[in-house]
Amino acid sequence: MVRDGLSRSPSSAVTYRLLDLLLGESMRLGDRLPGERALAEELGVGRSAVREGISALEVLGVVETRAGSGTYLRSSTSELLPSTLSWSLLMDQDRTIELNVVRGALERSAAQLAALTATAEQKDELRRLVAAQRAAADDRESYVAADVAFHRVLAEIGGNGLVGELLATTRTLLRVWFDRAVDNREDIDRAIREHEEIARAVAAGDAVAAGEAMEQHMETAAERIQREDPRSD
Repeated sequence: MVRDGLSRSPSSAVTYRLLDLLLGESMRLGDRLPGERALAEELGVGRSAVREGISALEVLGVVETRAGSGTYLRSSTSELLPSTLSWSLLMDQDRTIELNVVRGALERSAAQLAALTATAEQKDELRRLVAAQRAAADDRESYVAADVAFHRVLAEIGGNGLVGELLATTRTLLRVWFDRAVDNREDIDRAIREHEEIARAVAAGDAVAAGEAMEQHMETAAERIQREDPRSD
């Protein structure tokens, strides 16, 4: 039976349905999901909403789409564990907020470490990535790629492998919200200015300023995610 929470948004309806199927043991890992038309009819939504929901689950590693065959629950149990957390993030606003807090703390640490250890070449690389963001400001897909690269390189500069791995995990879990939150030029321009402040502090070797700049950036990023989250209504 479909849960009442489906009324929150059409795309999350697909997530709830898949979770119900798993919990009810009506499907096993590796099984093929019902087709778009069947899901759309059962959930009372359009096929485009079904595609959006399935795409979100694919990003989160819950399902995989095989050309000419259909969409399947991933068969690896190692992939199912983080997927379960991803489901809870899509369905539980408090968990999304908590993960944003965790990500903010990790990003702040990464920025501070980078300020203390960055070489001249690494500082130039951060500047180049900020410039790439500005050049791609009118192309959301290219901008998001440059944004992700900036944060990834910043974590790599710090040299703490654990921080980098944890950040990669949190970004993956939150990616469905990142893609929705960056949807207008004003937000993009603000994010670029914040990245410039972070890069400037790292270049100056100022760990305190780098941490503060990143903290501000994470606060505005969290605000954008909450704004785009239909569960905030």
